[in-house]
Amino acid sequence: MGHKFAEIAFTETIRILQTEMGSRTGYADMDEGEDYNNLMSTVESNFIAARDSFYMATVSETGWPYVQHRGGPPGFVKVLNANTIGFADYAGNRQYVSTGNLLKNDRISLFFMDYPNRRRLKILGRVSLVPSDDLETLTQLEDDHFRAPVERAFLIKIEAFDWNCPKYITPRYTEEDVEALITPLQKKFDLLRRGDQPSQTLPKVPNEIGAGPLPLVITAIRQEAENIRSYELCHPDGAALPPVKAGAHIQVPVVTSSGDAIWRFYSICSDPAQQNHYRIAVLNQPGGRGGSSALHSEYQVGMRLACYRPDNYFALQSEKHKKGAKAVFIAGGIGITPIRAMVFEAEKNGYAYVLHYAARSNKSSAFTGDFTSLRDRAYIYFSEEDERLDLHRIFAAATADTIHYLCAPPAMLQAARFTAQKMGLKPSSLIFEAFKE
Repeated sequence: MGHKFAEIAFTETIRILQTEMGSRTGYADMDEGEDYNNLMSTVESNFIAARDSFYMATVSETGWPYVQHRGGPPGFVKVLNANTIGFADYAGNRQYVSTGNLLKNDRISLFFMDYPNRRRLKILGRVSLVPSDDLETLTQLEDDHFRAPVERAFLIKIEAFDWNCPKYITPRYTEEDVEALITPLQKKFDLLRRGDQPSQTLPKVPNEIGAGPLPLVITAIRQEAENIRSYELCHPDGAALPPVKAGAHIQVPVVTSSGDAIWRFYSICSDPAQQNHYRIAVLNQPGGRGGSSALHSEYQVGMRLACYRPDNYFALQSEKHKKGAKAVFIAGGIGITPIRAMVFEAEKNGYAYVLHYAARSNKSSAFTGDFTSLRDRAYIYFSEEDERLDLHRIFAAATADTIHYLCAPPAMLQAARFTAQKMGLKPSSLIFEAFKE
């Protein structure tokens, strides 16, 4: 059948509706190949283990759905194997609505949410209650940090799962998230209040810098990953910005630690279809030339920048993709920024494509949540989990008209050029963009 979630969720009526609304072709490939999305990988297991709550829906004997929120410390839902999760249940308001529903109908639907990173994992499964004499399973599901007596425990056999589009997930943050962002600022404030100076104090940045013809203002700053922040740039008057295509970059004025005003090139990673703002993402590299450190340390919401208009030396070859040529996107680290915009454009225009994204770890990589819903078109590799992007395997799958778009550190691009040349790929089938601080 292929994608198990589609097999269960896409009923005949839903498939007819998808056809009527023009979205059926985008989901047709989910019906092909071997069964998948019914056995969790380390990505799903780690995601569930990090959550401190979830929503679960059951069906009553009257046919009405019932949705309940369950919460606990991170990891209170235990991953027992590739298709089984479970959790201990403690005394609540003693209505027993969900428990009663499950005694008659063992079907369940779960939503696990990661609001800061705008990620959502949907699970369909069947539930069984753990017998009171199954002490081994009950012990596995107990929470070491919550000593109340377990009233019951649930085992969930996963039938299917799917990652959802992050488009309408509003970021929300816990006290711990906010504290992690505020603590470094508080330490800096305490130093200044005592009259001490940090060892590498940057000069005060004026509220408006640059001499370019395009006025922009920073309207939002987001912490996308461990050392990566994104900056949303809008016109001060709210006017539409010059249109861009995927792969475009913009020159941004930066004041370095020496007080010099310099220019830095940053890829526009927002959806090219959105003309009310640009979005750039910046990796803080303390050992670099000072641009990223200045942005992370001093640039704030409300600051005005006089930038140069966007330019593009890394554009999609749209005419070839319209005729069926496949796009293979390969990103390394912060090189995901222009590739992200390319994925948006490929999705919108229905181009055939696949994404390969290599990074050190989940916490150090930006925008991974944007790609989890892309099913078998997005592959993410974390080197800290011994996952490696195999250039030879990727290039071996290319057809005569495949075009590879690569944005990565110089070493990775050099390896790609060497591998492609050794395998006899045409130079015109590879389009590169390098980045540096």
